[in-house]
Amino acid sequence: MNRYGAQASPDLSRGTRAGLVLLYAPSFDHFSPAYLLSERDLIIGRDPSSSICVPEGAVSRQHARIRFKDGQWLISDMGSRNGTLVDGQFITELPLEDLHEIRVGDAIFKFVAAGAESYARYRIDGRADGGGIENPTLTGIAGGFQIRMLLRALQRVAKSEISVVVLGESGTGKELFARELHAASNRRGAFQAVNCAAIPASLLESELFGYKRGAFSGADRDKAGIVKAADGGTLFLDEIGDMPLEAQAKLLRVLQSKEIIPVGATSPERVDVRIVCATHRNLAALQKDDRFRGDLFARLNEYSLVLPPLRERKEDIYGLTRNMLTRHGRAELPMTFSFMTGLLHYDWPFNVRELEAAIKRAVALADGPTLDAPHLPDPIKLAMAEYAVRTADGGLYQNGPTAVARYETQPHGYTGEDTSAVREAIRATTPSPLVPSHVGQAPPRQLRTGTPSEQELRALLAHHRGNVAAVGREFGKERMQVHRWLKRYGIDVEQYR
Repeated sequence: MNRYGAQASPDLSRGTRAGLVLLYAPSFDHFSPAYLLSERDLIIGRDPSSSICVPEGAVSRQHARIRFKDGQWLISDMGSRNGTLVDGQFITELPLEDLHEIRVGDAIFKFVAAGAESYARYRIDGRADGGGIENPTLTGIAGGFQIRMLLRALQRVAKSEISVVVLGESGTGKELFARELHAASNRRGAFQAVNCAAIPASLLESELFGYKRGAFSGADRDKAGIVKAADGGTLFLDEIGDMPLEAQAKLLRVLQSKEIIPVGATSPERVDVRIVCATHRNLAALQKDDRFRGDLFARLNEYSLVLPPLRERKEDIYGLTRNMLTRHGRAELPMTFSFMTGLLHYDWPFNVRELEAAIKRAVALADGPTLDAPHLPDPIKLAMAEYAVRTADGGLYQNGPTAVARYETQPHGYTGEDTSAVREAIRATTPSPLVPSHVGQAPPRQLRTGTPSEQELRALLAHHRGNVAAVGREFGKERMQVHRWLKRYGIDVEQYR
């Protein structure tokens, strides 16, 4: 089985299964967290005999079918009245790719090419089979299967002395996992965090290692550095890929000899500190460019933890949102299906940090008893402008700018809010070849078609300087599809930024 985005076969002896993972349904208690695929066709529909029963009037008795044919999983609409959507677009038949999002009525799933059985114990509200929350964390980290596996891995090494590297995109919660590691370690000292990218290179060394009186102009007294403040505890170095080489050499000494030499000192001082570092950068690429010391990386990377981006764990969005509402004092606020659809369709380039900002904004704007689509921020509305909708007579609206105006009258639209600014932004950034041009206007830009080769994708990334959204616009695709291609080819987009 190919590592990047391959379709799992229905061979049950392999111990890993393709399947559908529930992302949200208003009556999610009546659904299983995951549905495994096998040699038999899986039918989604309103009929109680369906493999996945979605008991609502908007769903046909036999609505959609998933089957394995010619080495791939196919999803087909079965002539349903209201259609089947994949990634927000109506389909007739489509080969499924890892993380494709499927909507039938008011139930939204994601397709996983392998490992679906691992999701089957964890519900979207945080409950595990058997009731209650399994293995509650010390710092309140929320999530389902993927997060639980990371927490278990972290707890296995927490009480050791080994250094840990936490890798992940911005906003995935790297510092929160570092705090969890410290809390589980039972170290008596403090947890100290420093962002290496936020401190000027000329000051980083003195901030980390401290200084002696008279070491430089303005040093009128001794000052203990952040490393000394973490003595007996844990030092978290965020964005360590931005640490200057000179400071890297001194950090290596801390790891090797457990000693620091403050600026202006003549003798070393002993410290007992556990180092945890994090970065969104590719440290291997930085080493090749001589911007990060290989010997330091070898000492830091005694154990590594890779945090998944939010777009790859959307089954956690409902639970995260409920936790955030509680944290911000509005635990009682219900969310409409339109609101949840927007949260699930969006790609979250800044991950959990961006989700929390969106929820805080929604809470501030909420002037009624529920959170609804008008409370969503503009980036989500821009993404939803590409979400397929039907006309009153059952036809399909085209995607692109024209769709935005019609959303104001749709059941899942953005009514009651001035969307003129959103429309203008979409007209400027998302031209659509599906909308006929008017007389006197330039014809719409011709989009690329098909799946790009690795060479073509790399060339586009280089041209757009790693801007995933811009690459997606070349093909008329959402960011999520571009991320699937990146995963398939094993491309690190940070190399192009």
